[in-house]
Amino acid sequence: MKADELRTKTPDQLRDSLVALKKEAFNLRFQQATNQLENTARMRAVKRDVARIKTVLNQKAADAAAN
Repeated sequence: MKADELRTKTPDQLRDSLVALKKEAFNLRFQQATNQLENTARMRAVKRDVARIKTVLNQKAADAAAN
C-alpha cells in the first residue's frame, strides 16, 4: 500500500482500512502465539500499513485545521 494511494481516499475509507488492518494484525499475533504463522513478513507489512494510514489521517486533520 502506497501513501499516494492513501491520500486519494476519504478519511472514512481510511478509518475502515485501519480497522481491517488492526483486525488482521490481531489475527497474525494470535497465529504467531499458537505457532501457526507461516508468513512472518506479513506482520511487519501490516504494522507499516497501519502507520502509513495513521500518518495520512493526521496530515488530513492538520490540513483541515489549517484551512
